[in-house]
Amino acid sequence: MRISVPRPRSLAAQLFAMQAVLIAVVVAGCALFTYVSDRSQAEEAARRQARAVARSVADSPSVLAAARAPDPTGELQPYALKVMRDTEVDFITIMNPQGIRWTHPDPNQIGQTFQGHTERALRGQTFTETYTGTLGPSVRAVTPIQDGKEIVGLVSAGIRVEEITQRVQGQLTALLGVALGALALGAVGTYVVNARLRRHTHGMNATELSRMHDYHQAALHAVREGLLMLDGQYRVALINDGGRELLAVEGDVVGRSVAELGLPAPLTGALLASEPRVDEVHLTASRVLVINTSPVSGGERRGTVVTLRDVTELQSLMGELDSERGFTQALRSQAHEAANRLHTVVSLIELGRAEEAVEFATAELELAQALTDQVVAAVSEPVLAALLLGKTAQANERGVELMVSEDSSLDDGLLPETLPARDLVTILGNLIDNAVDAAQGSVRARVTVAAYTQGTEDCPELVLRVSDTGPGVDPEHAEAVFQRGFSTKPAGPGGRGLGLALARQAAQRHEGRLSVTEADGGGAQFEVRLPLRESGAVAAGVTSGGPVSEGSGGPA
Repeated sequence: MRISVPRPRSLAAQLFAMQAVLIAVVVAGCALFTYVSDRSQAEEAARRQARAVARSVADSPSVLAAARAPDPTGELQPYALKVMRDTEVDFITIMNPQGIRWTHPDPNQIGQTFQGHTERALRGQTFTETYTGTLGPSVRAVTPIQDGKEIVGLVSAGIRVEEITQRVQGQLTALLGVALGALALGAVGTYVVNARLRRHTHGMNATELSRMHDYHQAALHAVREGLLMLDGQYRVALINDGGRELLAVEGDVVGRSVAELGLPAPLTGALLASEPRVDEVHLTASRVLVINTSPVSGGERRGTVVTLRDVTELQSLMGELDSERGFTQALRSQAHEAANRLHTVVSLIELGRAEEAVEFATAELELAQALTDQVVAAVSEPVLAALLLGKTAQANERGVELMVSEDSSLDDGLLPETLPARDLVTILGNLIDNAVDAAQGSVRARVTVAAYTQGTEDCPELVLRVSDTGPGVDPEHAEAVFQRGFSTKPAGPGGRGLGLALARQAAQRHEGRLSVTEADGGGAQFEVRLPLRESGAVAAGVTSGGPVSEGSGGPA
């Protein structure tokens, strides 16, 4: 048999019950206070009314005359009954100084002794009291009838306590009606407020909300990807540790506008955009980020959820992979050409032209070896040398001649550990790819690369220069070409405008500079200057010649 455990009530239901009880207690307290207050006021009013009636009767000249008449009852009984009706009191008793009644609402009580206190009245005082007489408990006033200083009789006027209670009960009934109306109105208001709260809390109770908050905080700090939440005014509502690290923001940024975070303009524009962004690549000062934005809506725009992924290392590896792929394709093409040449050599031998076969084969080997020797002699750093050889073969396949300046000089072991070869591949590889794209199709498609060090022993720097024979860069776009997404070429399947931005980012990461000018004879010339921190490692390799001369075949 399965025993079902009742689910705890939701937070909204608990609040509703608490507020309903609170309203009921407040209304009941107010009703009780008002009842007690009204009863006290009613009794006080009854005392004043009885006192006033009693004094009016005692001061009446006709009452004084009747008190000295032979038959006081005959004259005073009708008068007392009339005054009772007119003043709405329950009884008026007129008596002699000994307390023998001359009048009473019940004629059978006439001639009987008055039930109550008369001592103070016999001393000439008017007083009130609550006393139980023949008509039951009553609030009464007793006053003397005086002829000068002589007391010739007493007057007592009173209102029954039951009558006072009935008056208060009538007021209490009205009060309870108002209290019930207030309770109903408060209950309806509480229900409406809690229904709204129930929608916002999705019917969860306090324990569930607390558990969800704990999970939320744990997940927020455990996720390594960046998470950023913006409100409807594009202010930061939430940011996790990964988001702070990827965006390089410090301090309390919650509540600040995205435009105040100091992010690059393209990234800020993407975060402020109203439409969703899917796997969009953006650059910061030191990272390559992929962002996704999704609006949060519930009938109205409530904000935006932004996820950030760091693909800096991935982008670098992809650049190296592209270079390797191009090199592989070039080797495959060269293998195909080598097979053709081998067939040619075999055919020459079969035709009995052995000398011509040897001469043909030797010429091809000497050309390939000369290219390798030229690159290695200029740039003996193995990673850059391999990059240049691969790019040379790749450029040749696209009909572009890639040359290494004769004045280039970059020995193996020259680069410090603070300047990894991977970043140099990113910078030089992207600049060469851009130059080959620009030079392809020109009259004399050529790309020239120069690499050397210069400066003093204390402040050496590495200079990388790539020039092409393409259409060049408009001076108005000298800075725009380094922005992500900018390109003068049609966008390909993977998009364009990222290579130069990555190159500048890598240069700035090492406090270097990347600029573009016009090359001699037209085309564009990109120059990178990177400081070499470990001067001792490069002192022997610093050249005094400085820039490449025009006659070297390199850029001016």
